[in-house]
Amino acid sequence: MAKLLSMIKLLVRLSFIFLVVPCLCCPAYQKQSLLHFKSSLLNNYHTSNSSSFGLESWDSISDCCKWTRVVCSSYSRDITALHLGDLHMHGEYSPVDIRILDPIFDIRSLRFLNISHTGIEGEISGEGLANLTKLTYLDMSQNGLNGSIPAQLFQLRFLQSLDLSDNSLKDGLSREIGKLENLRSLKLDRNSIDGNIPVQIGNLTRLQKFSVSRNKLLGPIPDSILNLKGLEKLDVSNNYLEMHIPNGIGTLFHISILELSGNSITGLIPPSIRNLSKLETLQLEDNMLSGEIPSWLFDIESLKNLYLGRNKFIWNNNVKIVPKCMLSQLSLKSCKISADLPEWISTQKNLNLLELSDNQLTGNFPLWIAEMEIESLLLARNKLTGSIPFPLFQSHNLSVLDLSRNNFSGELPQNIGHALKMTVLMLSRNNFSGSIPKSIVDIPSLILLDLSRNRLSGNTLPVFGPYWSPAYVDLSSNELSGDIPVSYFSRISILALGKNKFSGSLPRNLTNVQITEYLDLHDNNITGYFPDFISQFSNLQVLSLRNNSLHGSLPSNSFYNGRSLQILDLSSNNLVGSIPSELGNLSGMSGIDEVYSVSDSIGEIELNWIEATVSLFSGMYTIEIEMNDLTVNWKNAMQGLSSHNRRIYTLLDLSNNKFSGDVPDSLGNLKGLKLLNLSYNKLSGYIPQSFGDLQSIETLDLSNNNISGTIPQSFSKLKQLSVLDVSNNKLSGKIPRGGQMDTINDLSYFANNSGLCGMQIKVKCSEDEPTPDDVQEEDDDVEQEPWFLWTGAWIGFPLGFISSVLTAFLSGYFVIPTPKYHSIHYRH
Repeated sequence: MAKLLSMIKLLVRLSFIFLVVPCLCCPAYQKQSLLHFKSSLLNNYHTSNSSSFGLESWDSISDCCKWTRVVCSSYSRDITALHLGDLHMHGEYSPVDIRILDPIFDIRSLRFLNISHTGIEGEISGEGLANLTKLTYLDMSQNGLNGSIPAQLFQLRFLQSLDLSDNSLKDGLSREIGKLENLRSLKLDRNSIDGNIPVQIGNLTRLQKFSVSRNKLLGPIPDSILNLKGLEKLDVSNNYLEMHIPNGIGTLFHISILELSGNSITGLIPPSIRNLSKLETLQLEDNMLSGEIPSWLFDIESLKNLYLGRNKFIWNNNVKIVPKCMLSQLSLKSCKISADLPEWISTQKNLNLLELSDNQLTGNFPLWIAEMEIESLLLARNKLTGSIPFPLFQSHNLSVLDLSRNNFSGELPQNIGHALKMTVLMLSRNNFSGSIPKSIVDIPSLILLDLSRNRLSGNTLPVFGPYWSPAYVDLSSNELSGDIPVSYFSRISILALGKNKFSGSLPRNLTNVQITEYLDLHDNNITGYFPDFISQFSNLQVLSLRNNSLHGSLPSNSFYNGRSLQILDLSSNNLVGSIPSELGNLSGMSGIDEVYSVSDSIGEIELNWIEATVSLFSGMYTIEIEMNDLTVNWKNAMQGLSSHNRRIYTLLDLSNNKFSGDVPDSLGNLKGLKLLNLSYNKLSGYIPQSFGDLQSIETLDLSNNNISGTIPQSFSKLKQLSVLDVSNNKLSGKIPRGGQMDTINDLSYFANNSGLCGMQIKVKCSEDEPTPDDVQEEDDDVEQEPWFLWTGAWIGFPLGFISSVLTAFLSGYFVIPTPKYHSIHYRH
């Protein structure tokens, strides 16, 4: 009996445990939902290797609460959070159908869902989101979502954070956004939303963070936003917003981040902003704001980051500023600041970024700035003079220095290499002289070096170590001499040494330099044969050897590996022989233009045509390189290519050499070519019919050769052609008509071709002359026309006279008629 009682007690205890203690594993249906999601993901990438996604722990045996990226409730063991961001195979980013999320939408206990940057595409499932009634955090950013934001999303009353940035969502926002009364954080930046910021935003009285940056929003910032008294962050930057900043913006007392940059906002800075006692970041740059920059901005003690550049502001140099704030970042680019650098900046001991470019600053480089340990210092495009202080490069923090386009002079400080954290050094367009300091090679993190357009000299250059060298180097337009400094660089993407005094031949060990994008040696005194080892630079996109003294023929195997070459300029040398037909195999010139990019730890370097400028975004910086130094030989003058187009200008220039023989028919394969210049050579034969396939060609120059035959009729297909120069050849026949050919009527483009005719040069062709039959018909018309006219006159005149007299008598008096003049219109 005692044993029976003991067993009963044990069963009661076990029952109590099962009733009170929760299950130690996740619900089976939730586990199956995740396994279904995993299976769909692997099928999308056509792989069975789940370790590529970090999902190897997701199996049918183990407890899903122990899986990676999964969080469960400690009590109910229901899944409450899924961290699925960046869920794609390493090295591959494949689009994923959004229906892959359907199994996840069955997990109704979810409170946190992050599926950002997973490549999902399609419209958000409103029915699926409607199941997630407990959701407080949703991140679907950096995907390919399109369509509208579903109405069901605005029924998630516990939602506190919503991130739909970096998608293609367009509409549905203004209708539903006002229903989210409990929303605490909303971020919809970088979508493709067209329309205004909805006035219903004012209904979200619990909202703390609101960002719709990098969209296509229009209209004003609605005044209803002033209802959001708990707002801590307002980011509407990089849209198309206009009109004024709401005057009552200063009533949002909790706001710490106010970002309105990159719009078309006008008017003054509202005085109420001085009431924002918690304001840390104020970004108003790139707008159309006007008026005087108020000095009271510097009385906001909490302010740390201030961006006011690129507006229509006026800086009052007579106002004395005594800042109460301690700034970390200050950007006053293009604010019309004149005279010396404002000395009050010296009080900002925590300053790590100072941007004063594009002003009218004068005077010497202040010593107090050199001693401030600033990380990023940008003073480009001013009128500063004198030399650079020695202490500037003793800094332990200096990372970005841009002093380009000033009037600095003297020699570069020899201790330049002591700034070991330097990544960007730009000193172009000044008057620096002397040699390049040897210590510059001691900077291990240097990525961009621009010393162009100075008066630097010397025939020996410092040698970087075998393991590092800058990715971008521009030493062009100086007075450097000696041999090509091959050993100066080991790994480099962009090397510009044009317009110097380098001499000698191109050394064969140039192949030891891993040049990946751009090599410019134009306007030097380089001699010798054109090197066949250029073919080893398989990733080279730009090669300019213009205006040197290269001689000999162009080896046919020089470009067999030039799949990336998009710009080849060998003009103004002494090259002879025939043009290799292999040039027609340059695949980089046969397709669509591409954009250069060099990815580094500092961000992305985008190449337009060479001149580097630094743009700041919330303390981060992007380096844009404008290559306006690459020019084109045209009519004995140098023309710079347009820098407004961010796409590469595909170009082949072999002009002003001594090439002979036929023009290769294979050049017609270069369908992406925009400029082809073969002028001032000794070419003969005919213009290839294949040139009518150069569908992207804008400028074609074949002048000053010995080319004969006709201009191919296929030229009428060239829709982009704006300049065609075939002057000083032996061409004959009719100039093609149709399309762009009808617009090319500059007589000089066709001069000195005795056999040409056509509308463009106002010379009739023989086939346009009338035949004898046409002449006879015309004579018959001429003979018949006078008979008809005179017959009409003899009949019409008496009838008209009699009619007039009768009218006069019937009217009771005689009227002298007034003569009427008629115009005769001839229809052609």
